[in-house]
Amino acid sequence: MKTTLIQAAQKFFFRITRILDYYAAPSERRTDLSFLYQHINFSGLQLMLQHRIRNKNYFAQALVHRSYLTSIEKTPCDSNERLEFLGDAVLGAVVAEYLYRAYPKGSEGELTVLRSRLVNRKALAYYAKELHLWKYLLLNLNPVHAGDKGSDTILADAFEAIVAALYLDGGLEAARRFIHMQVDSALTEGFLDERANFKSALLELTQSQGNGIPRYSLLKEEGPDHDRTFTIQVIVQNAPFGIGVGKNKKEAEQAAAEQALLAMTENRLPVPPPDQLTFTTNQLL
Repeated sequence: MKTTLIQAAQKFFFRITRILDYYAAPSERRTDLSFLYQHINFSGLQLMLQHRIRNKNYFAQALVHRSYLTSIEKTPCDSNERLEFLGDAVLGAVVAEYLYRAYPKGSEGELTVLRSRLVNRKALAYYAKELHLWKYLLLNLNPVHAGDKGSDTILADAFEAIVAALYLDGGLEAARRFIHMQVDSALTEGFLDERANFKSALLELTQSQGNGIPRYSLLKEEGPDHDRTFTIQVIVQNAPFGIGVGKNKKEAEQAAAEQALLAMTENRLPVPPPDQLTFTTNQLL
């Protein structure tokens, strides 16, 4: 299974490189972004990335948020959204390889959960904030975008674009080195100590297997109003794969998703209907 994962990642990189050959082509085939250079501190950017920039166009493009386009209407320029696409792919594959090597005894389910925690929006915004990426971005924000939620999304997208710029400018090794630095730092700072997002990890797994979107069903709600307990079942392809208990629905859904991940990745049978369960609620907690 793990060998297949590495082979799939290698094939994926090859296909991405060919599909996006436009970006890897000589710079004269693309729009010249030199008019943006005066707005970017490339010396500081190189120091932050620990990478010697060869083609400034990649990084200028990576730093352009779509809001900035309104201030340069007469000059042809795209936002960093295409680079986000490439960066997302590179990031996912590099982190998968990183976890595969760092946790040789980890099951597919455990590695999937860890990867989800390391590449979700919250994690990417965290990396970007640690790098002070915000001060390099080219933005023209309104109050709606400037809020915390909006800024986290902008930072996460920009981080992916920067990963893509590194990949195009310095190859896979440059991107890998940069990503490893961020992941190592996050792990050292205890970024994975909080509860993993098992729902996101389960969704990623089921969709990758062609099994659609998991459904969560409330089985029981009991206890006084001030101390309710919820029991929720997660269903994949009409089969029950996990049951979770929690003090609120969100907590119960996370617990159910965690159980489903383990069941699916270890090839266990679906969870039997509630009336056939032999364990108690306390055993689930």
